[in-house]
Amino acid sequence: MLKTTRQVKALGLCSGGLDSILAALILKDQGIDVTWISFETPFFDANAAKKASKQIGILLIVKDITDAYMKMIKAPKAGFGKNMNPCMDCHTLMFAEAGAMMAKIGADFLFSGEVVGQRPKSQTKNSLRYVEKNCGFEGLILRPLSAGLLPETIAEQKGLVDRRRLLSISGRSRKTQAALAEKYGITAYPSPAGGCLLTEKGYSQRLRDLLYVQKTQSKTQLHLLKYGRHFRLNSKSKLVVGRNQAENKRIMDLYDPQTHIRLHCTHLPGPDALVFGQTDETALHLAATITSGYTKAPAGALTTISVFQKQETKEIEVVAPESGAFHNLLIQTP
Repeated sequence: MLKTTRQVKALGLCSGGLDSILAALILKDQGIDVTWISFETPFFDANAAKKASKQIGILLIVKDITDAYMKMIKAPKAGFGKNMNPCMDCHTLMFAEAGAMMAKIGADFLFSGEVVGQRPKSQTKNSLRYVEKNCGFEGLILRPLSAGLLPETIAEQKGLVDRRRLLSISGRSRKTQAALAEKYGITAYPSPAGGCLLTEKGYSQRLRDLLYVQKTQSKTQLHLLKYGRHFRLNSKSKLVVGRNQAENKRIMDLYDPQTHIRLHCTHLPGPDALVFGQTDETALHLAATITSGYTKAPAGALTTISVFQKQETKEIEVVAPESGAFHNLLIQTP
């Protein structure tokens, strides 16, 4: 029985996955008022969390943390995973942001759907301890699915949560979660695979190039890493070429005529392309040549590429290259 005369309130990190859903429902079963928070950056979004919020009827707060994330990713204290994923410091940042929100909404503690041993780097007991110690809210993070395997939190010690009704799940098997989902009538939820682009090799290579070669963290360019073919023209400029109609649209949605140069072949079917950074005539001619290689022009044919730069439009005549001629300039495709 809870030792309080008012309703206890908890704020939980929500990925939108089954573990997040179950953690919230377990607390709701104890009469706790549950709110979720989910974060967005160019590397991950809150779409799954929004679906879960609508499905379960739990209030969701969504916050963009791109600026804070970019500061962290430059030098994560715990380092990176296999690619550019700073998982432990990512979780630390999220709990720090959630903790600041906890005070604003009057919540008593934080929680998440993390399971001990489910992920080899970010969900070991040592990793969970690292996050709690470094986020600034030590003792205030409850993990309902594995609470029986972890030290008591302040909420449990105060009787705000009945520890006996929490679980002791560990490891990668999801049999217990599947049984709980059936109990709660949860039939629709995403697979446990992560939705973070930083775990992907190709995207990580593009991000390293952007941060350490071009030395920019423009939010537009971070989003553009998800689309098209990327070519490093020189240390200060880069070309992005759409691969299909859908990507052309995505690229053009991010197009800023004041800062980007657009390339397009107006007399033959072909992609939209954008050039970023400080561009001289040599780099621009190279970009036009590469772009022509993805039009319907045969290799060796003279091809005219229209260049849209701020308020001016000009045409560059280039020779369409052989397929793969500039593969050495291609930054890894996701």
